[in-house]
Amino acid sequence: MAKVVIANVAQLKPLVGTEVAVSDWIAVSQERIDGFADATEDHQWIHIDRERAARESPYRTTVAHGFLTLSLLPHLLGQAIDIEGSRLGINYGLNRLRFTGPVPAGSRVRARFRLAALEGIPGGVQITWNVTVEREGEAKPVLVAEWITRRHE
Repeated sequence: MAKVVIANVAQLKPLVGTEVAVSDWIAVSQERIDGFADATEDHQWIHIDRERAARESPYRTTVAHGFLTLSLLPHLLGQAIDIEGSRLGINYGLNRLRFTGPVPAGSRVRARFRLAALEGIPGGVQITWNVTVEREGEAKPVLVAEWITRRHE
């Protein structure tokens, strides 16, 4: 997908209520899952034990941590949208979050970003995104979230 370039935060205002961008696909490899397990100390077998997952998991393979999928959002947003004219962007939080489907090792995911709200804050704007993360080849999303970010000018 082509990256959407927004010249400044003021240009976001007419985009409220629309899908602004869709990211490219990104691979969720077993190596990525293992690295996340090491970083978070979450070594549950469903994520890292390939043999046991093949035998006992309802997915018949290892699956990514839900929080791994969530942690990809800043990368996916940055890959899909470039908001120029701001010096700093931060995560502000989530109002809603659901892990609605598994991400088996070796899958590819992408995110759709719909601009739900935009409000002024001192020195910048607060942006509320309705985000849907899709798994390639699967109709049901794997993550849906209302994600709040801030951009400071």
